[in-house]
Amino acid sequence: MSSHYRAPGALALAAAAALTTTSIAPAHAAAEDRVLRVYDNNIENLVRNNADGTCTRISGPDHLASMLVDDDGRTGTSGVQAPDLLIVQQVRGTGQATAYADQLSGMFGYPAGTYKAIVAWDNPEEWGSTHKCSQQSLGDLKKRQTNAILYNTRTLSLAAGDVSKYWSAGWLKPGTSYDGGAGCTLYKPPDSDDGTTNQYKWKRTSAIAARFTIKQTGTTVFAATMHLPEQNGANACAGAGYTGIANSGIHLGADATSLMNASTIRVIGIDANRTNIAATTLGGFGMTGYGAKATSGSRKIDYLFVKGTVRPSSVDHTVSGTKSNHLALYGFIEF
Repeated sequence: MSSHYRAPGALALAAAAALTTTSIAPAHAAAEDRVLRVYDNNIENLVRNNADGTCTRISGPDHLASMLVDDDGRTGTSGVQAPDLLIVQQVRGTGQATAYADQLSGMFGYPAGTYKAIVAWDNPEEWGSTHKCSQQSLGDLKKRQTNAILYNTRTLSLAAGDVSKYWSAGWLKPGTSYDGGAGCTLYKPPDSDDGTTNQYKWKRTSAIAARFTIKQTGTTVFAATMHLPEQNGANACAGAGYTGIANSGIHLGADATSLMNASTIRVIGIDANRTNIAATTLGGFGMTGYGAKATSGSRKIDYLFVKGTVRPSSVDHTVSGTKSNHLALYGFIEF
């Protein structure tokens, strides 16, 4: 059942190995209610940082059960239906994305490979040291980081040419002066971190996008995943001398923009590492931000932007019990 979609700097992967998990809801037919169920979360390599410096490893099924909700925003009920798109940040690469996708398939009684993953970097190089975990073995699990989009092949199809090339985030390199975007560069060599410890840290911020087709109606759907550098919190940067869309640090690559412009429904999930990004920031693309609650401690730094008819949420599109350092966002989009 596996198939691969390749583009320079990008790899679309099929989930391959079957994993046995506990089903949280019975398998059901493709979305007859014509709703596209979309989630966004920085899953933190499935390792949570605790306040006391320890870290806790979270299983894929436990994490998924903590973020998937029913129409009333509740987790763990019989009303939780299989998602169509999971936009995620901070996965280790192909291996973790494949396992996570298969675990998701198993939760709904689907065969392995039902969910597939598009991953920005297949197996990014390690960076960093402890990753703020007092147990080094858990810190080591966070040393490889990239971004991915998981999609449900029961409801969505993907053509080989509809995966974008990766594109780099912008940043202000430490020690560089900033004046309305002056000093901003793209976060990649040669303008990446100095020294060997963080040499490959920039790969955690590589973005990727794709255009899908809803099998039921032929409706086109654009999805992108982004993770901006921590430095974006203090100084918005999206490229050379550029502060990003509405001074947010957000920008889209050329290939991604082409795919987006050819899509009816549009969804972007971002760990922006920046607060106060307005829901109207991507209004020029016809998109609105959903969810206003804090997503990382007391800060809202994660965003879900959608062009489409999004159903109301009793929990402000934010899943408070998510087993990550970031709360998941979701949108149920009618089509």
